Amino acid sequence: MCGLAGIFHQADQRPIDSAALHRMTAALAHRGPDGDGFYIEPGVGLGHRRLAIIDPTGGEQPMYNEDRSVVIVFNGMIYNFQSLFPRLREAGHVFRTKCDTEAIIHAWEEWGPDCVGHLNGMFAFAIWDRNRETLFLARDRLGKKPLHYAHTADGSLVFASELGALAGVPGLARRIDPLAVDDYFTFGYVPDPATIYTAIRKLPAAHTLLLRRGGPVEAPRRYWAPQTATHKIGEAEAARELVTRLGACVGERLVADVPLGAFLSGGLDSSAVVALAAGLRTSPLDTFTIGFEGEQNETPYAEQVATRYATNQHSDTTTLDYIAAAAAQGRIYGEPFGDHSSVPTLAVCALAHRYAKVAVSGDGGDEVFAGYRRYQWHRMTEGVRAWLPAGVRRHALGQLARAYPKMDWAPRWLRAKYTLTELSLDSALGYIRMVTKLHHDQRRALFAPALAAGLDGYDPGARIAALMEESGSEDPLVQAQYADINTYLVGDILTKVDRASMANSLEVRAPLLDAGMVDWGLGLPAGLKLRGTEGKYIFKRAMEPYLPREILYRRKQGFATTLAPVLRQGTARVRAALLGPAMLDSGLFRADTIAGLIDAHDAGRADHSQALWQLLVFAGFLAGDTATATGGPPAMASAGRGD
Repeated sequence: MCGLAGIFHQADQRPIDSAALHRMTAALAHRGPDGDGFYIEPGVGLGHRRLAIIDPTGGEQPMYNEDRSVVIVFNGMIYNFQSLFPRLREAGHVFRTKCDTEAIIHAWEEWGPDCVGHLNGMFAFAIWDRNRETLFLARDRLGKKPLHYAHTADGSLVFASELGALAGVPGLARRIDPLAVDDYFTFGYVPDPATIYTAIRKLPAAHTLLLRRGGPVEAPRRYWAPQTATHKIGEAEAARELVTRLGACVGERLVADVPLGAFLSGGLDSSAVVALAAGLRTSPLDTFTIGFEGEQNETPYAEQVATRYATNQHSDTTTLDYIAAAAAQGRIYGEPFGDHSSVPTLAVCALAHRYAKVAVSGDGGDEVFAGYRRYQWHRMTEGVRAWLPAGVRRHALGQLARAYPKMDWAPRWLRAKYTLTELSLDSALGYIRMVTKLHHDQRRALFAPALAAGLDGYDPGARIAALMEESGSEDPLVQAQYADINTYLVGDILTKVDRASMANSLEVRAPLLDAGMVDWGLGLPAGLKLRGTEGKYIFKRAMEPYLPREILYRRKQGFATTLAPVLRQGTARVRAALLGPAMLDSGLFRADTIAGLIDAHDAGRADHSQALWQLLVFAGFLAGDTATATGGPPAMASAGRGD
């Protein structure tokens, strides 16, 4: 795993600002502590920080083709590089290393922009082809590796693995996008292709960007989308094929020239990966577990798996300071990021870094095999919607929902107001409501008048509805999975894992998110994924020979501590952060609303932990962003986005 940065003057061959390129690259040192490298010619500059995993002595970057007319900076891992080598050699290409990076260079020479279709892996890279006068940027199918870019006022393109590397680019405006603020408080993250800044974009997952010197500014091009067509397969055959497929994916991800281990939470997904990985190794596998105090601690389950497969188990039960961690989110993620499971994720990555440079994880099982409880709920509500005429749902249930008390203090299953509201909505709107952190009225009460006015007509949930339609499936479960894979998985789960691992100079690989596995899992009959209230049904059946039933069929737990009591105990710190200068001077929020949330939560009248946590993260982002600015707090841009 690595970090990359670059500057491209598309219109001409002006000299590159070498100092700016070095600053951008230095900001990524945590992603690549094993060395740096630069390539500069008139109009083009590339920088790289390396975390050496494959061919440590021969894989330095930037890397070149035979005559040095093609140069690449690359972040990631190509799992099929060993099978690409002979194909490309037969086509006449000469290899100087044993590194996967070189496979990309020759794939570009052989297939041009279509090279990405031949790559199986996680990647973000930039290729400069001097003969074609072309810059080519690419990001992997599922967005495991990040890439940010911006067009500057002088017509140049700047790009980097992380937002923080672009902070010091001369002339790049740091104006906050009001639509991104609304997105963040809706979902807990800023979905692709937006960032918190209007001028900076994320290259979306499964997209490329090709720019020719002297040519027009092109839009990113999508080269892949998950396949949703259902394939006919029986239960026994599906279970056998799942183990075969997953075993192959795990095996590909165990290739490394440095120490490798695995995360082990004690849940199904990570336990399955550990079970199959242990069977493919000739030496014990290092496994890493972070525990929590109280009933949310899953360490005993992880210990069961570690004992069964004789792993070198490393565990740590720690007390995490979530309020302090919220202030650091902006520094780690470059923008507000509100998934509080990122805090223990950072801790387990730090633990793994003490013993390994690479870790395999169980990420993706819930999205691919329908493990989230919201999928059960969505399917159930779809059954009710099919039974009740639309007019009855919208009128009668909607009125009943409005009359029912809100009961914010109660568990969700007692909150009939939410149940009735979701049932009264159409399918996509009902699912959007399920994945929304703070609903429309909550956000509008929180936002200052100027921010709220600038959001008139903007609907963050429209992207979810569009993706459910784009899925091409009539199955509500597949529609929800497809939407999650294209939003929540990329914007939350994979962002969390990349930044938390890279902050600790650790590479993380996710076998369950092999693109072929994703297509196969999405295409399974719905009854093999979600049977009654049993999510990931076929995954659990397939793993019965490998894992105890106590692991397979216990209730799913989240990887984090419950925030409500934590924030209640830290009310004074919460109040100081949320009613301090960074928030009040931003002009984005209503101080009276924030004070009311704090008071109600502290008194136990309501559980406002989600809103307060997201506000704490935003406050930390503002404080850090102001500290790095030269002209005070970042200004808010006018609404409007050209995605």
